[in-house]
Amino acid sequence: MLKTTDYKAKKILILSDIHGNYSALNSVLKNVDWDCIKGMILLGDLIDYGPSSNETIELLKKIENKQTYCNIWGNHEYAIMTDTYDKFSSQRGILSAKYTKSRITDSSIQYLEKMNREGKAQFMLGNRKCLAVHGSLENPLWKSIYPDKIGNEYSEYDYVFSGHSHREHFFSVYYEADNAEYRNEKRTIFVNPGSVGQPRNHNPAACYAVLNLENDEIEFKKVNYDIQAEQDKFSDEVDQFYKKRLECGI
Repeated sequence: MLKTTDYKAKKILILSDIHGNYSALNSVLKNVDWDCIKGMILLGDLIDYGPSSNETIELLKKIENKQTYCNIWGNHEYAIMTDTYDKFSSQRGILSAKYTKSRITDSSIQYLEKMNREGKAQFMLGNRKCLAVHGSLENPLWKSIYPDKIGNEYSEYDYVFSGHSHREHFFSVYYEADNAEYRNEKRTIFVNPGSVGQPRNHNPAACYAVLNLENDEIEFKKVNYDIQAEQDKFSDEVDQFYKKRLECGI
């Protein structure tokens, strides 16, 4: 399916919050120009809410021959793998997670156990120092990054990739720094690719992002998929809210 080496491969695929939506992920992966992709960043919440957590993981396994810079737990991996449900904001969220836990396969558990359990990871992209965090440094699993609430704790990084909010963002913060060449400023770029499987940006299309390493350009991609096909898979044991919201991207 994928080419492991290609001279055009200068871009990074960024995926987050797939939430057990196989149809959305499958459409995204078919839309990607794999000849240009150097590697991937996976920002957590691969599972739960949606009906196809096991199938989603099996699909992700098929693209493991691409370099994966990070594959971190989100709050749903944490809750299900540790049987900790007290931080969910609603009873329906707890019931959904427990339902997913009851259906998760041994193969999926083995995959989840290999992910980074802290919900955050540091790595390098060339000479760029990067942080991937499902939520934020305030709380890697449960608190989102928002443009109007940025502190100095991110100043050491060139890129900060995050998810959890299910809403895409791309902005820069210029911190004070002892660097005359750059007018005593240090830039940090913040990227949230949005949600593949449960967008909350009032657009039902599956959302992801691609980073171009040549010029620091971020491309936000939105892909239509067969929402009805995924909705048909939902169990009556899961609140129909999670099924219905896919139609509006809320």
